[in-house]
Amino acid sequence: MKIAVPVTGNNQIDGHFGHADNFRIYEIVDKKIINTIDVQSSGCGCKSNIAGVLGTHGVKTILVGGIGEGAIHVLGNVGIEVIRGCSGNAEEAIQQFLDGKLSDNGSVCQEHQHHHGQCNH
Repeated sequence: MKIAVPVTGNNQIDGHFGHADNFRIYEIVDKKIINTIDVQSSGCGCKSNIAGVLGTHGVKTILVGGIGEGAIHVLGNVGIEVIRGCSGNAEEAIQQFLDGKLSDNGSVCQEHQHHHGQCNH
């Protein structure tokens, strides 16, 4: 299983998908992280280019803070499930997801209104 997370330099989940430049792909085996790969993004706020890159790497899930509806559709078109409303340390959020303690909060960023908060438990 491969999970992607937009991250800042200190491995915190970037608060808004559209502003993120660095995405970390976590390879998971038996609920443990066995490898990470960093990929860079550029382009528009919907990050249409990164969706293809993540899809090529086999990512099936992405954990994000805030994200717009356009980006959700772009990711969905390449088969990536979006879990919204995440914040904090990326590896801790991944462990919560693997333990079934994290769910999508359903918030969508519209224009410049951002919905932030902890992952739903």
